[in-house]
Amino acid sequence: MTASLLPRERRELAPGAVHLPDWLTLDEQRELVASCRAWARPPAPMRATRLPNGGVMSVRTVCLGWHWEPYRYTRWATAPAEEGGARERVKPFPPELVALARRAVADAYGDAGAAAAYEPDCALVNHYDATAKMGLHLDKEEVSPAPVVSLSLGDACRFRFGNTETRGKPYVDAELRSGDVVVFGGPSRFAYHGVPRIFPGTGDPAIGLSEGRLNLTIRETGLTDEVVDAEEAARAARVAGRSGRSARRTTGEQA
Repeated sequence: MTASLLPRERRELAPGAVHLPDWLTLDEQRELVASCRAWARPPAPMRATRLPNGGVMSVRTVCLGWHWEPYRYTRWATAPAEEGGARERVKPFPPELVALARRAVADAYGDAGAAAAYEPDCALVNHYDATAKMGLHLDKEEVSPAPVVSLSLGDACRFRFGNTETRGKPYVDAELRSGDVVVFGGPSRFAYHGVPRIFPGTGDPAIGLSEGRLNLTIRETGLTDEVVDAEEAARAARVAGRSGRSARRTTGEQA
């Protein structure tokens, strides 16, 4: 990471993807760090997400509004088996994040109408330690094509923003520091992006975060409880159907 005394300029990473450096004030960063600490506590606390292949993500996550799990949204977070496996209701989405995200959209696009129409209802709060990474991925479980607002706190990182077709090139790298915001929507809403590296010790302890990086990604899911409940019921029925067929095959083999 290279430090500079010169103001950093706004940068368009791709059409519809805008990086605004030093967007949050120091006081706003302090307030967000304090809020993240509160959100990280039980119930539905900050945890490392387990993937379907059995792997565990190196970042730890707490969700607000909707709980993301691979690869869907739900209102409930399920604790790992070693913690009892209890289902815990996700914390509500805070109204202060609505106002903050709308301001980011307005500043990124210069479009007050788009900002006023933005209805975020979910945030993923990720904590990166010195060795954590995030592979290139798509944010695609949302029904709404509205922009994603990504806020950075603490240690700087290398942020990689790619294309909509593949995890490979072309992509661009940007250094995100504490207080920066990235807004990506329009033709770049469903572009691959990730964090290949953290720069430990680069954050300002004055914000209340002595080490690591916090990243808040704010989204408009476009989901309703009725739609998600119906999807979960259908998913449960499919699982039950597979279990029933498996049991019948086992009984037939034993007969």
